[in-house]
Formats: sequence, C-alpha cells, structure tokens
Amino acid sequence: MRILRSIIGTFVSLSLLLGLALSPAFAQPAFDPPGLARAIEAQERHTNDLLGIQGVVGTAVGLGTNGQAVVKIYTEKSGIGGLPRSLDGVPVVVQVTGKIHALHHRPGHSGGPGGGGGGYYGVTSEPAPTDRWLRPVPIGVSTGNAGECSAGTIGARVTDGPNVYALSNNHVYALENEAPDNSSILQPGRFDTNCASDNSDVIGTLEAFVPIDFSTLASNTVDAAIALSSTEDLGNSTPADGYGTPKSLLVTAFVGQSVQKYGRTTSLTKGVITGINATVNIGYSSGTARFVDQI
Repeated sequence: MRILRSIIGTFVSLSLLLGLALSPAFAQPAFDPPGLARAIEAQERHTNDLLGIQGVVGTAVGLGTNGQAVVKIYTEKSGIGGLPRSLDGVPVVVQVTGKIHALHHRPGHSGGPGGGGGGYYGVTSEPAPTDRWLRPVPIGVSTGNAGECSAGTIGARVTDGPNVYALSNNHVYALENEAPDNSSILQPGRFDTNCASDNSDVIGTLEAFVPIDFSTLASNTVDAAIALSSTEDLGNSTPADGYGTPKSLLVTAFVGQSVQKYGRTTSLTKGVITGINATVNIGYSSGTARFVDQI
C-alpha cells in the first residue's frame, strides 16, 4: 500500500473546505481577535495536562462574549471538576460536546441502511444519499470498502493530473489501517445494500491512506484515504440539493467562518466555525486517536 502523506494532505485540505467557495464567508475578515497569539500559546502549553483530566475530550481557541480570544475546553458532560477558569491569564470557556466518535455505519450501529433503491432500480426521482446512483456517481453519497459491511461518504473527487480519486476517510476506505492493498471500493457501501455485494457497485480501488496513530500522545492531522477511480464512475458535484461543485481554492479557517458539507447520513448541513487549533480525542473501533490542528 502506498501511503501518500503529502498528496492526501493536500486533498484533505481541499475536502475540509467543501462548499466554502460558495459561501459568503469569503467576504469575511480573517480571524485575528485581541489576544489570539497568547491564547494559542496558553492552549498548547496546557493541552496535555487538560486532556489528562477524566472527562476532557479536547481544547481549542475561540471567542469570548467580549470578542477576545479564549481557550475552549471540550468535555464529555457538565460538572467536570478540576478545570481552570483561566490559563496564563487567558480566560477559559468550557463547552460540553460529549464524547467524540468517528461515524462509521455498521450493522448494529445507528443510522440504518438505505434500501439500495433510487437509480439502482430505475426510479425517476433522484435517489437518496444512501442509494445506488447512476454512474458517474456524485460526491457526498454512500461508499465503502468491499471487505466490510459498512458505509461512509465520498468527500470529494480529487486529482493529481492524470488520475482522479474518490476521497473519503481512512476508517471508511482503509478500515482503520487494516484494508488490503487495492481492495475494491463500492458505491453504495455494503451497509446500505443490507450487506450484499455486487461487482457493478465498484467505483475504484484503494490507492493510498494516511495511517491513524492510536498511541497516547499521537499528533494525527487527517483521517483520509483515496480510491483510484475514473470520470466515468465518479463525478465532482453533490446531488442537486447540495452545494454543487467545490472549488479548489484553499482558505484559512477562522472563527465565525461559514461552512457547509454534504454527507451520506445528513445530506446538506451548514454551520459556523467556533474553534480553531483544536486538539481532540476521537473514538474509533481500534481505540482512541488524538488529532491536532483541527477546526
């Protein structure tokens, strides 16, 4: 298996900003509130100690009610003891997020399977994101590795020039580092066909992934994998009720920035960035992985 960190890193930078080019956020000023550098310095100095407190799942830098930069502490529940009110003179804001998990649809998990209908059965109305789509399939719909009854989302179609790839998560395409080389990638994922498998569902083969490090103090930055595909099998736009075709312009994330995505489970969702420079512990089937430099 080729592990292409630099290429996938670029691809993921694009995918994390899906739809931003279509958003009014581009007209907004960059995030540079009073005390930003000081807040980031305090956050980074104390994050390891904070994550050692039971019930703390992450930290980030955000905005206080007065517009000043603050350190945010994310917790599993309210009432976690031992949390500071300030760090090195920077105010602290505690936010309850609950435990954070990588969403991966498998039998017995939430988000029941789709019917494999829509385009698969020739229905004239547009299929649901969990259905089988006529080729080339859009981005934002169900996908998965043929080796597991599971499903995730095609995040984007990306290219290195001569080739095109479906971009998704490591835990969707590479099965948390465990998928065989060149294993078949499907649309829809098998979870959405009641665990059935059909060669006609293949849209590509696993090409590369960034390994997820499950060690205690890891510094993961992306959960990403790519599958070699073709323009005949894979389109580059969302379904009609989505944001369309993402642009490839890279944009720096900032607090208050508008974001949107299209996913297999949620269809189109929109939000606002509330924290940057985040360090968070994410739960997986294989254990807990720490991610840094997140939004």
